[in-house]
Amino acid sequence: MRGTQNLQRRSLLQGAGDSVEAAGERFRQAAQEGTLHDLDRSEFTVPGISASDAVRWAYENGMVSTRDGRAVYDRIMAAPPDETCPLCGHGSVRTLDHFLPKRMFPALCVDPLNLVPACADCNHAKGDGLPSTAGTTPLHPYLDRIDHDPWLGAKVTVSSPIWLDFFVSPPVTWEQVLIDRTRYHFALFGLARLFAVQANRTVSSIRKQLTELLNAGGKDMVRTYLSAEADTRLAHRLNGWEAVTYRTLARDDAFCSGAFTAA
Repeated sequence: MRGTQNLQRRSLLQGAGDSVEAAGERFRQAAQEGTLHDLDRSEFTVPGISASDAVRWAYENGMVSTRDGRAVYDRIMAAPPDETCPLCGHGSVRTLDHFLPKRMFPALCVDPLNLVPACADCNHAKGDGLPSTAGTTPLHPYLDRIDHDPWLGAKVTVSSPIWLDFFVSPPVTWEQVLIDRTRYHFALFGLARLFAVQANRTVSSIRKQLTELLNAGGKDMVRTYLSAEADTRLAHRLNGWEAVTYRTLARDDAFCSGAFTAA
């Protein structure tokens, strides 16, 4: 608001402060309770300001285009480790996604918890869709922390070339709604295909090394190498596609015995 020279506009924005703060609290409470799909959009307007003006004044002009606002924007963008998109765990952060669409929930357009750094592909895949049920609510990377449990699974499909099929393999301790949300998130962002393509590239890049290991010490030497690579990556990220790729390959007897030689 300090960058707003229009006095009437500044007055409207300042007058909406309490309403915007209350909207943020409703958002947080609903996220904690798993009821984001039940939110009433009429409770997330900005008093006296249209949705398009609220977004333009507060987000596009206030956050993106002013020095102080841009500093906040840049801090949010820089939050993910190694600039890795927290929605897919693979792409590079290139944009800020509004978890709840800013034009439908203008009161949340600059709420830090509603701003999620994302790669361009994930931002496009998510679009402006709204959850219709608890089970069709994407995972929020800062509220739904699930990576302390192993949930990403894969299996080897012996073909030419070798292909890995990735899927959600939830722990038995998870509630059904979390399973549904994880599977929905997985499908929404196309993670099965994304991870499979990357896994296939990994296999291609290490095929020569695996062949040399197989010739030198048989399948046990291949398995030892793959297991060591898996352990290193699993320690860094339990559900990373690369870690799960190496673990899956190490557990597959046909692969360790030379199935990777198929072109």
